[in-house]
Amino acid sequence: MTKPLAVRELPLFLLSGVVLFPREVFPLHIFEYRYRIMLKTVLETDQRFGVINCDPETGEPSAVGCCTEILQHHPMEGDRSAIVTRGQQRFRVLNRVRDNPFCIGLVSWLDDAPLTTDLTDLVQKVHGALEDVVKLSAKLSGKDFRLPEDIPSDPEDISFWLASRLDNAITAQQHLLETTDTADRLQQEYALLDQARRQLAARTVLKDLE
Repeated sequence: MTKPLAVRELPLFLLSGVVLFPREVFPLHIFEYRYRIMLKTVLETDQRFGVINCDPETGEPSAVGCCTEILQHHPMEGDRSAIVTRGQQRFRVLNRVRDNPFCIGLVSWLDDAPLTTDLTDLVQKVHGALEDVVKLSAKLSGKDFRLPEDIPSDPEDISFWLASRLDNAITAQQHLLETTDTADRLQQEYALLDQARRQLAARTVLKDLE
């Protein structure tokens, strides 16, 4: 397998309030003119482009995004398209090469630092907290919530899997995307899950007293 260049030009898809993570399946509806042009270019090259979260108030794009690769392309009427992509490698935007007809950035790839300790215990703590959150949520709602059976066990994989599933937490997700230490990312996620677990447990106690 050819190692990707450390720096390259990459078409950029700017989205408000969306943080994409590696290995996440990500569907998109392409209808804006600039992105129709971008899609045509991407399909003729290596099927890849970058997704960057933009501040919903200022429109300012984040410095770190995630490259995604097109898995499926379905042309639609009016030159629109439905595509399915999967997140690949994270990147940092060094500078914007151009903005028209679509944005292209000069990017450098981001990787987590090599692991120096065994994170098995931390992964188990995170998984346990996640199970508690799901069980408490099911009890409060009266619905049958269950964890999927294919949750990753690799520390980096599960850290991205969890980060992509945080609800209403765009700022936290962007910070997790930019974190390049797997243990640090898992610790942050454990803290978020533990906080949610405590809040749900308190609500459960109150419900039981009613």
